[in-house]
Amino acid sequence: MNIDNIKSQMRKGFLEYFILLIISKKPAYASDIIAELKAVKLIVVEGTLYPLLTRLKNAGLLNYQWEESSMGPPRKYYEMTSKGREALAEIEKAWEEVSTALCEIKGRKPCN
Repeated sequence: MNIDNIKSQMRKGFLEYFILLIISKKPAYASDIIAELKAVKLIVVEGTLYPLLTRLKNAGLLNYQWEESSMGPPRKYYEMTSKGREALAEIEKAWEEVSTALCEIKGRKPCN
């Protein structure tokens, strides 16, 4: 059994959820998203993030707008759409179900 592979797959499975959570708080620039993920020890590189942001945008969950920057070229800020908020609510319900099942299997009731 390859534990590193399992950990990697778990992170990949949650990455869209984490990104939607970050952007749900306020519009975010890609570097801001990466910094917030790094702060919680989830290392993500731009080569992983940008295709994911594009996929979420193409699915109608995110929009973006260009904003001028005082330090270089304009920046693309991503923001949540109403469809994105609905999707996030569904993902949160799914997480609660998985989390509850995990706690029950581990024998922890109530789940905290």
